[in-house]
Amino acid sequence: MKTCSITPADIKKKWLIVDAAGKPLGRLASEVARVLRGKHKPDFVPHLDCGDNVIVTNASHVILTGNKPNKKVYYDHSGYIGGIKAIVAKDLLAQHPERVIEFAVKGMLPKNKLARQMMKNLRVYAGSDHQHSAQQPEAMAPRLAQGDK
Repeated sequence: MKTCSITPADIKKKWLIVDAAGKPLGRLASEVARVLRGKHKPDFVPHLDCGDNVIVTNASHVILTGNKPNKKVYYDHSGYIGGIKAIVAKDLLAQHPERVIEFAVKGMLPKNKLARQMMKNLRVYAGSDHQHSAQQPEAMAPRLAQGDK
């Protein structure tokens, strides 16, 4: 008996939507990363982008637990001497709430070309409005939609 491996032509991508309002950042990001990677599908292969497209709405209402809003720092370096910039999570959430979720999801994906391709399947919006209604997105898995209790 031969082992059947899927090809890029066999991959069927769906559009999923998740509401980030009231959800902890890490739990939300791990579920989104799992779906982007395709690990929720029975025909998952690690060398192909077999995950779905994910739309995250209400990014500005995501929850950072504990003292993370004041203590968590995001760094960026220009490559030049003294070119480091730092911003606290509370300020980044106020200015660019989409980036907080993008950074969290990106950190949970593998560090290779495939992860950069998977990140193109993620769309994050600060509010509840999005421009992907033509794709007819479905609600994400029930365990994330109900929230963690």
